[in-house]
This record gives sequence, C-alpha cells and structure tokens, in this order.
Amino acid sequence: MYVQELEPLADSLGLSALVATLPLVIVLVLLGGVRMKAHLAGLIGLAAAALVATLAYGMPVGQTLSSAAQGAVFGLFPILWIVVNALWVYRMTVRTRHFDILRRSFGRLSDDPRIQALVVAFCFGALLEALAGFGAPVAICSVMLVALGFDPVRAAVVALVANTAPVAFGAMGTPVVTLAQVTDLPLDTVASVVGRQTPLLALVVPLVLVFLVDGRRGLRETWVPALACGVAFAVAQFAASNYVSAQLADIGAALAGAGALMAVPHARRPAAEPVRAAVLTGTRSEDLDEEDPRPEVLRAYAPYALIVVIFSIAQIPPVKDQLAKATRVFDWPFLNVVNPDGDPVGGNVFTWPIVSTGGTLVLLAGVCTAAVLGVHARVALKEWAATVHELRFAILTVTSVLALAYVMNLSGQAATIGHFVAAAGAGLAFLSPVLGWFGVAVSGSDTSANALFGALQVTAARESGLSPELLAAANSSGGVLGKMISPQNLTIACAAVGLAGREGDLLRKVLPWSLGLLLVMCLIVVGQSSPVLEWMLP
Repeated sequence: MYVQELEPLADSLGLSALVATLPLVIVLVLLGGVRMKAHLAGLIGLAAAALVATLAYGMPVGQTLSSAAQGAVFGLFPILWIVVNALWVYRMTVRTRHFDILRRSFGRLSDDPRIQALVVAFCFGALLEALAGFGAPVAICSVMLVALGFDPVRAAVVALVANTAPVAFGAMGTPVVTLAQVTDLPLDTVASVVGRQTPLLALVVPLVLVFLVDGRRGLRETWVPALACGVAFAVAQFAASNYVSAQLADIGAALAGAGALMAVPHARRPAAEPVRAAVLTGTRSEDLDEEDPRPEVLRAYAPYALIVVIFSIAQIPPVKDQLAKATRVFDWPFLNVVNPDGDPVGGNVFTWPIVSTGGTLVLLAGVCTAAVLGVHARVALKEWAATVHELRFAILTVTSVLALAYVMNLSGQAATIGHFVAAAGAGLAFLSPVLGWFGVAVSGSDTSANALFGALQVTAARESGLSPELLAAANSSGGVLGKMISPQNLTIACAAVGLAGREGDLLRKVLPWSLGLLLVMCLIVVGQSSPVLEWMLP
C-alpha cells in the first residue's frame, strides 16, 4: 500500500510544492520556450514526474509505472479511440470528394462573406471540433474560407477566433471526459457547469467574427444574424450538456446555430458589391460554381446526420442501459494507493466502457458512412490505418501527457500543489480560468490542460472552500481561449493558407481577443463563485 503525503520534503508544503511542479515546469518550458515537439516534451515530463514520485514522494517504482500505464491506457481508450474514428469519418468524405460538395453547398448558402464566415468558421468549425478537434477545424475552415475568396490572413484569424466556444466539448466531449476522470468528479456534473460558462462565449464570438471580417460596418449590418446564430448555439450547447449528453453538445449547437442563421432573412440577401470588394481580396476557387446533384449533396451531409442519430439513440434510457452492460470495471494491477486520510483513491479501479463510449459509437457511424458513400471495406480499412498513421505523434503526445497526469495525481504531487495554491483563497476563482488558458496556450489542447491541472484545481478549491466543480470547469472554459494563441494552432493555420513563417503576425492579431475574452470568463467564474451569479450553477 502506498499512502500519499502532502509534505514529503522536510515537512514543508512550500518546498514540496516547488519540487512537485518540476514536471509541469519542464513540459511548459520545453513547449513554450525551447519549442520542442509536443510528444518529446510529454515523454520528458513523464520521466520527470516518475522521478519526483519515486525519489521525493517515496512511491514504489512498480506503482509509479502502473500509474503511468493506466494514464496511457486512458489516453488510448476512450480519448484517442474517439479522435481516430472521428477523423476517419472525415477522411472518407475527402476521399469520395463529398467534402468538396459540402464546401460548395456552404458557398451557395450566402454570397455575403460575413455570413460565410459564420457558416464556415463558427458553425461548421464547431461541427468539426465536435468530431475531431486537435487543430482540424482551424486547418479545414481556413482553407475553405480562402477558397471562398478570403484574404489568407483574414481567413486564418477568423478560423482561430471561431475555434473557441466549442473546444471544451470537442472530439465528442473528450476534454470534459478527461477532466471528470482526473478529478474523480461525475462527468454529468462537470459537463453541466462547463455548459453554463462556454455558452456565454458563444453569444459574443459571432459578433467578433463579423467585426473581424468587415469592421464596424459588418457589425452594424449583420449583428442580427450573428446574434441569432450565437443565441441558438448557446442555448443548444447549454441544453445538450446539461440535459442530454456532453458528447452531443457541440453537434447540436453547431446545427442549431446554422439553422438559426439561415432562418434570418437578412442572412440570405446578396451582399453589396463594396462589401465583397473590401473583404474578398483573395482568389475565389473556380469549382464553387459547379452544380452538384441533390442526391450527392444529401450524401455529403449524411455522415454528420448519422453521428447525430446514433448518439441520440444511444441516449434513450433502455438503449443506454443495454449498452452500459458491456462496461467492465476491474482493479488496476499493481496499484494500491490511499490518500493522506487512509481512503482508497479512485485510480485503483479502472472502468472500461466498451460499447457505450463515444469512440465506439463514432466507429459505428463510420461503418454506416462507408456504406452510404460507397466506400469499399478494403478502402475504408486502409483509410482507418492511414488515420492512425497521421495521428501517430498526437497519439504519443496524448498518452504521455495522460501518463504524466496520472503519476502526478496518484503520487500526491497534484494534491501538494493544490494545497499550496489554495492560499490564494477567493482569488482562486479569478485565477482558475487563467491557469487553464495558460495550459492550452502552451500545450495546444484543452484535454492536455485538463489532465495537467484538473486535479490541482479541485484540491485547491476544496482547501479554499470554493466549489470543486466550478474551478474544474473553469480550467476547461478558460482553456478554450488559449487555443487561438497556441503555437501549434498558429502553425496549423499558417500552413493551411500558405503563410508559413508568419505565426507572429497572426499572434498579434488574435492575442487581444484571447485576453479580452479570458477576462470576461474570469469575471463570469468570479460571479459564479459569489451570490451574484451563484444561481447559474446546478
């Protein structure tokens, strides 16, 4: 049995916390300062966490390795199981050219570039974030906007800023699933609180986007459709995350936002030529004028409809109960950890939801997609293998970061840091989103930031008398605003639109929006931690 200690070094909480932060500091410096590849930084950070666990905290080597193994397994299943299968669905639409049909369909919805930015970057970007995440929405939406005639810089900035509100529920809810796992908080509770924070961003982001596209004129002329889109997105994201399923939050929000946008008559009006001339300074793709048969357009939308239908069916109580029967719960081998009070920690037990997990449901949707799009089984398998190969470094990054997080959590390092940070008292409510923002800005992933700082936030909250669910959610909600300034996302955006080496230019354009929206989120969390907005919490 291994008993966690809060002050293993000289009975000093400060000294112990200083040493416990070493793995995090090493990862952040390697990523943000040295600009090392994320998977290498993750592996080095994992080695540092293991050394601190064994040398400073006295955790047996066998239990340290077992902790890391459990984190890596959780990184593979369910997290990467979701990402791989979701990206596989997308790859099949690209191979059959149905993604091009979808792009042309979006281009025909409106010729107003301000509305196109909302449809492509905000609504479709949210749908891509829901299915894949990990930079895919920024890359794909940037390319689509350039094809519609947007200037490359403007296209990249719009795609980066739009990729905020959906991030916490991206990749079929992966960030909140990870947050619930590392904090031992119920997934429904965590998702519910996040779903009462990020929808407030959705009210603002569409207005910001039309301003970025066409300045004050864009805001003055298109604020009605932008606001309608944001309100519909926010309401759907709140409703799905609180009353349906965290996995469906972004899908429902994206579809609701697009539907509301197209329902506003103003959104369908032809844009004035001065607007088009001022905004569309790029080269418009010639294939946008191609006419696509209606059946092919329906097939292009089919993969996303299949995912919605399958996940909705899976939430029906009798079906949900039946799927849950396949879940396996077992004691994790070579792991016997108790907290300082002598109570066994949740990490001693591993839950494996074989069928009910989002990745398996997306896999089923992928099989149906292959049938609908006419993809031969051999080709579909080849695309799945190619997806795994494409994500090989992301797989290594996620597994190493989750392994690091589990070692820090189970050895007691996260608890030590949390107790030390709790000295900030009520100020924690303001700092909590900043910590998540910083984690995502450096790592490029809300999932990684939640894995690294989730347990720390919960411990600090309990010690300072704040709501653990609130600060855990604030870590994720604040983190989404760091996504647009992360080096990984900036690099992806530049590469997608042919601006290699101009990451600094993009950073200068998006940083003020990142900081401004972060301040809004900090004030929201402070309000929710006090009687002012406490009524918003479940």
